[in-house]
Amino acid sequence: MKMVRAIIRPEKEHDVVLALEGAGYPAMTKAHVFGRGKQKGLQVGPVRYDLLSKVLLLLVVNDEDVPKVLAVITDVSKTGFIGDGKIFISGVDEAVTIRTGEGL
Repeated sequence: MKMVRAIIRPEKEHDVVLALEGAGYPAMTKAHVFGRGKQKGLQVGPVRYDLLSKVLLLLVVNDEDVPKVLAVITDVSKTGFIGDGKIFISGVDEAVTIRTGEGL
């Protein structure tokens, strides 16, 4: 299993969530976060915004589903401008459902 962490623009949240659900991946965790990338924020005239609003999506999927999930997220969230976000993939050794105590 893999954990997919996608940091996306807030205005793309709804579209990405609907696309993931439509592709068969309804289970996820969403969090509103603040951060910055390599560009170190945003400069608008004399004002610098160091931390920008983003949405963090967390999904745990089977290894073979990772390419499809990545394609859905990138296709829907890409604007082509700086600040589109980043996706991180890492391994998941174990997962346990709290209610039942069962492993996935």
